[in-house]
Amino acid sequence: MAGLLNYYLCFYNLFQAFGWSLSLLRILSDFFSTKSVNGAYSSSGGIICFVQSLAFMEVIHGATGIVSSGALLPFLQWSGRTHYVLAIVRGIPEIQQSPSVFITFLSWSLSEIIRYSFYALNCMGTSPKWITFIRYNAFIVLYPIGLSGEMWLMYKALPIVKDRNLYTNMLPFSYYNFLAALLFCYPFLWMKLYLYLFKQRATKLGKQRKKKST
Repeated sequence: MAGLLNYYLCFYNLFQAFGWSLSLLRILSDFFSTKSVNGAYSSSGGIICFVQSLAFMEVIHGATGIVSSGALLPFLQWSGRTHYVLAIVRGIPEIQQSPSVFITFLSWSLSEIIRYSFYALNCMGTSPKWITFIRYNAFIVLYPIGLSGEMWLMYKALPIVKDRNLYTNMLPFSYYNFLAALLFCYPFLWMKLYLYLFKQRATKLGKQRKKKST
């Protein structure tokens, strides 16, 4: 059973790494061909919507004990990103060409390629030291960039949401008020994940240093 779960996790992480790599290639291809940052969603939005939605499997992995991360932090990351890409970017065409979409999608793609490649190589038992180093250092820059792009776009979306009464017929509460409250709480929720990654960084890189010294 453990062997089958390992094969499944390896396949899942490779699939995600491939999906995010494809999104990065499309973002960069569109950027270099058009010399514009306005086409990130049109070039890669469909792929990112799919792979980000699929990432709910990581909440299930943590909840069932398949991996040791638990369910809370994966859920916070999944729900925040999925809400951003589906409810805001996909749901509001007027902001799909914003530079903040380019910033967010680019940082997401880079960080997820690194993360899923790291996980896949670990499943194979062949994780080199350099991928561990990149995994636990690149996020220090990429995650704040992604956060900045997300918050910038949510702020730009607020007046559109208010003018159009977006999702009013679908929700029992004001989506505008929800988005405004979320925008206020977002940095605090994000900081929880960010600090958790720093704890992981200290643990993982500390183990590498011990191995070098022995």
